[in-house]
Order: sequence, then structure tokens, then C-alpha cells
Amino acid sequence: MSFIDTLVAAFKGGQGRVPLARGTASPWFFADAAPHRAPYEYNAAVRRAYLDNPVAQRAVRLVAEGIGGAPLKPMDARLQSLVHATSAGQSLLETLASHLLLHGNAYVQVLKDALGNPVELFALRPERVSVVAGEDGWPSAYAYEVGGRRIAIPALDEDAGVNIVHIRHFHPGDDHYGAGCLSAADQAVATHNAASEWNRQLLENAARPSGALVYESADGNALSSDQFDRLKAELAGAFAGAGNAGRPMLLEGGLSWQAMAMSPADMDFATLKAAAARDIALAFGVPPMLLGLPGDSTHANYREANRALWRLTLLPLANKILAALSEGLAPWFANSAIAVDLDRVPALAEDRERLWAQVSDADFLTRSEKRALLGLDAPAPAPTAANSPEETRP
Repeated sequence: MSFIDTLVAAFKGGQGRVPLARGTASPWFFADAAPHRAPYEYNAAVRRAYLDNPVAQRAVRLVAEGIGGAPLKPMDARLQSLVHATSAGQSLLETLASHLLLHGNAYVQVLKDALGNPVELFALRPERVSVVAGEDGWPSAYAYEVGGRRIAIPALDEDAGVNIVHIRHFHPGDDHYGAGCLSAADQAVATHNAASEWNRQLLENAARPSGALVYESADGNALSSDQFDRLKAELAGAFAGAGNAGRPMLLEGGLSWQAMAMSPADMDFATLKAAAARDIALAFGVPPMLLGLPGDSTHANYREANRALWRLTLLPLANKILAALSEGLAPWFANSAIAVDLDRVPALAEDRERLWAQVSDADFLTRSEKRALLGLDAPAPAPTAANSPEETRP
């Protein structure tokens, strides 16, 4: 709050903001996890999901790249250069969308020149940023930690300009940080990775438990420990693995081979893996059809699924990011807003065409009202009489 705003509030007798509070535990590390559940830690969860899991990585990239490539409405040239410039070699909007999906928080540092005008927007790694709360619990600064160094960045500069734009998802149990989609998808990612590892192990063992080597002795004596170890070593060295698949086995007297197969219950890992993949897609808001997951017929075709992705995931997330940037940069660009140009989104072309047709057929609306419904500017006044027939209602 600036000095003038404080003075106005004092003369009006207005009350201050209610205090905020937050626990000392990090919202991305739960040491008191369930007995058989590993504690959630962000860096490890990102490695399991984005680096090791193809479904989670494709879901995140599908959303982030869609937002990064979304067409924007015309705006101030300086503001457009700030938004479209890369952040450390990466698309700013794509980076912010990825941070929100994975971490639940996105931080944009507004770098300024000597005159206090913004010259660059830089996306900070969210796991390196922590909120420094004031006496009332509201954020007064942001601490950035990397390589053992800690840098405190004030929330506002001397001219009440924003230094850090904090974008976050809603978190019902935290006043300062948001909840990311990855925390909800972490168990599904672990299940999917475990099923993939199970499948790989099966392939290395000829995709099934091949069988059992049975020793039948005439006198009923069992194998000695040396004989048992020798047979086990020969089986592992000469017959186990994909390179030894199909090799014939030469058995000595008293040994017989009994083939085995997996029961249908043992094959449930495939169904479990598909269910985990759909849970991952659900957590990130991506229709499973767009990820090529089998057995999903929620949408009639790929076009419907793509439209649902834009309507339910891409546009809400893009509006959250662009609205936060517009609010943070309002002191320098008060009359310029950042928004997605819906008329230039290919996936929404049919919806826009239907809307234009409905508005065009509405004879009870004037031309100015039709343009307002379509989100267009009002037409310039014609140099004719004030009461034009075009502007009268039927």
C-alpha cells in the first residue's frame, strides 16, 4: 500500500487487513506421511514425473506449450515485447504454466532500468523462493536461495512498484503458497512407474515365469547345497535374460522342466497401469484421448477432446497467468490488458462461428450491442444524423 493510500485509509477510519499465518513445515514435504507411503518432496516428485514418466511429461507439455503458443490480443508494444520475450532462453508463459502445474506457484521478477521502468520479466524457480511474511503475516519480501546464497527481494520498490509477481493455485490449508497438480498425481505417477518397471522385468525374463526345474531322485534324497548353487548359477548365466530366449536346455538325470504361465490375476498390472495413466491425465486436466491412452471414449473424437482441453484447462490457466501479469504491470501499463484472442484459437473456431451467427441473427440488438457481445470495440460514430436507422431497434 502506497503512502497516499495509507493516508486515505487513515482519514476514512478503515480497518487494516486481517493477519495471515502459516505453519513452519514446508507444504511440499510431509514428514508425517502414511506408514507405507513415501513423503512427498518436490524435487524427487519432479524427477519421477517429468523426467521419468512419459504420461506426466506429455500432459504438462501439452498444457504449457498450448498456453505459451496461445494468440494474444493486441496490446502496448512495450508490454508485448516483455510478455513474448524469453526467460533464460525459454518462453515466459510456457515456463510459468509448467511451474503452476508442477509446483502450484509461479514467481515473476520484474527487472527495471535506472528510471524504474520494467525491461525484463524473469521466471524464478519456485522451489528456490520462499515468502518472507511481515508482522501481520502478509508477504513483505521474497527470499531466493541457490547455492548457499540467500537474496531478499522486497515485494514493492521505493515507488510502490511490484518487484515480484506471485501467481498461485488455491491451497485450502496455506495462506501463502498454492497446491500444484503434481502433488495430487504423485501416487498415480509412482504406480505407473512401478508398473512400467514390472513390465520391463517381465520382458527381461521372456515376458512370463518360464517354469521350474524339478529334481526327482529315485532314493528321495534332495540336492546338496553345492549342486543347488551350481544349477542356479547355470540357469542364471546360460538361460536367463532376453539374449538367451529360446536357447535349448540340456538336463542331467533326475532333472525335469515344468513349464509355467501367469494367471489372469498376475496380469492385472496392465489394467492398473492404464488406470494410473488416466489418473495422471485427470490431475493435469488433459483428456486421456489426447495422450493416446487406450480404452477411453469420453469424447466422441479428437476434435471434441481438443476443444475440452482449451475450454476446461488452457483458457482458465492462461487467464490466471495473464491477469496476474496485467495486475502486476498495471502501474506502467494501466490501459493495456493481456488476454487470449479467442477469435484466433483454431480449436475454438466452431464455437466462435456459432456465437457470431447467433448474435448476427439477433435483430432486437443494435450494432453497438452486437459488437459488445462479441468483445469488439464500439464502432466509430458516423458523420450522419444522430438517429441512424442502423442504431434503432425494430
